[in-house]
Amino acid sequence: MKLSEFIALTEDQKRSTVLSKGVVLAKRSFNEQVIFLFQLSEYYVEIFCCGTSKEVLEYRAFGDTRELALYLDEIPIHDLINNT
Repeated sequence: MKLSEFIALTEDQKRSTVLSKGVVLAKRSFNEQVIFLFQLSEYYVEIFCCGTSKEVLEYRAFGDTRELALYLDEIPIHDLINNT
């Protein structure tokens, strides 16, 4: 499925697609929200959830890897380097 096709899906179809075909890569918190990052074939999807109710607030899909920078700080690279 192309990025443009994913964007055109309904909310229920997006949820089903991400949960069945996506791979969870990371999780972060921002402004009382929990944001999950999934990778689908050639693009990424962020799922924004309410931190208290766990309700899905938004799906945000993108293909530009520069937008992954927010998640790179969460990877403990120092630990990876010291373990090699």
